[in-house]
Amino acid sequence: MAENINILSAAAMGAPTPRPYIASMTTRSTALIVGAGFGGLAIAIELRRRGIDDFVILEKADDLGGVWRENTYPGAGCDVPSPLYSFSFAHTPRWPRRYALQPDIQAYLQRVARDFDILRHIRFGREVTEAEFDETTARWRVSTAGTGAGEPELFEASAFIPAVGQLSRPAMPDIPGIDEFTGTAFHSAEWNHDCDLEGKRVAVIGTGASAIQFVPEIQPKVAHLSVFQRSAQHILPRRDHAYDRWYHAPLRAVPALQKLDRFGFWLYTEFAQSCMSRWTALTPVFRLQTARHLRTQVADPALRTALTPDYTLGCKRVLFSNDYLPAITQSNVDLVTDDITEITPGGVRTADGTEHEVDVIVYGTGFAALELLAPMTIRGLRGRELTEAWSEGARAHLGITVPGFPNMFLMYGPNTNLGGGSIVYMLESQARYVRAAVQRLAARPGRFLDVRPEAERAWDAMVQSRLARSVWTRCHSWYRNAHGRVVSNWPGRTREYRLRTRTLDPADFRIGVVSRGDTTGAGSSRDDTTGIAAATPGTSEEVTA
Repeated sequence: MAENINILSAAAMGAPTPRPYIASMTTRSTALIVGAGFGGLAIAIELRRRGIDDFVILEKADDLGGVWRENTYPGAGCDVPSPLYSFSFAHTPRWPRRYALQPDIQAYLQRVARDFDILRHIRFGREVTEAEFDETTARWRVSTAGTGAGEPELFEASAFIPAVGQLSRPAMPDIPGIDEFTGTAFHSAEWNHDCDLEGKRVAVIGTGASAIQFVPEIQPKVAHLSVFQRSAQHILPRRDHAYDRWYHAPLRAVPALQKLDRFGFWLYTEFAQSCMSRWTALTPVFRLQTARHLRTQVADPALRTALTPDYTLGCKRVLFSNDYLPAITQSNVDLVTDDITEITPGGVRTADGTEHEVDVIVYGTGFAALELLAPMTIRGLRGRELTEAWSEGARAHLGITVPGFPNMFLMYGPNTNLGGGSIVYMLESQARYVRAAVQRLAARPGRFLDVRPEAERAWDAMVQSRLARSVWTRCHSWYRNAHGRVVSNWPGRTREYRLRTRTLDPADFRIGVVSRGDTTGAGSSRDDTTGIAAATPGTSEEVTA
């Protein structure tokens, strides 16, 4: 486990002086993980399964779970089948239905954390504010916000592993007057359970993945519901059903059936991912399904026209629902497609001049998916900030490593999101790659792995070239930034990504070594310039900090 030690100053040869600590005690470990959601647990479990127990997880909340802890809105659930939206090494026959709801996913993550003895590694209530690479020690120095009456805490580790995800920070729309509303307003990811919607006039702004789940849940309760739609969504049927004992019994009796069940869903999602990224000529097959679904559930031609998307299927997230469209057809619901011009003290005004008076506004406006790792301030070599390196959009080799930020390994980083499939599969691939890097660093203290810029550029060029042929460049969406770059998605199948991340290639990295100064964090000095080149002959450039 992590060890508390006194931090001593170190003289670096040619390196900038690290900024001073504001406290004399720091928590040291081999690896420091930020976030205790699926990504944080994936790498933590991978480390433990490989015998690495010296790591700390910093979690800003008082419980684990990430987005599945935060998103407690009515009807919150996953649109990936439960057998696939789980760890391959932690199958369970306990899923109550094919598409699990938020409480069941949260319970699964808590159970997995207990089973793999991860809870003792987690420091809850620690929000990371800054992280800086110290070139005098080849270690990351990380500080957290104060915990109530306490001082900000300090941590130090050879490997810094942000696992905060792409969908962790709610995004509010830029609408004039948003702070002037006198009623109750909240984001769907921060659901106000103290707000009783019974008999209220409610406005829902946004019609994305969250809204299509909570709108059917609140529609029967409210007096009137105004749903403000900026663009219509492609909605597929949700092939959901409850699992009964006849489903669970054979899975318990024959564990291999759990793998077979998972494999079937995986094959289908691999096909769907290929249709979005590679076989775009097949997307009309899904378009026919969404059109039929809309036609079956919405009888009114004018309403059906308003709910018909005018963009290529897949360039925005494809949604799954059986009850959203029927909810929109109810007599107490208005679908509003006029642009919102402002929020007034009493409601929402649209471009046609109408003021829609409401008691409650629910913002279903998604997340700041393009602002990866914000609001943390992260500094790499020579104090360069990550926001500067990512000024035109986040990018990373394999979605994991960034040039100039040694020993930093991202979970769910740039271009690792999926248009179809389970992100859990991708996280497992990343965890194995990162674990291999952590093992290398633990074996030789005082060295660092800095991905070569040319390796990252080659990777990014390949990814962006393939994305240009995908559906994700055919409209404006949260997948793309202001420069037109697709920052979020991976353009291949999940199997391909696993093969590409199967091994860590030393040729992709500069391997740096601290020649003099404090390499252990405890004030010792050493001159370590041997052994690294021999370990990777002819493949890596050895540099001295």
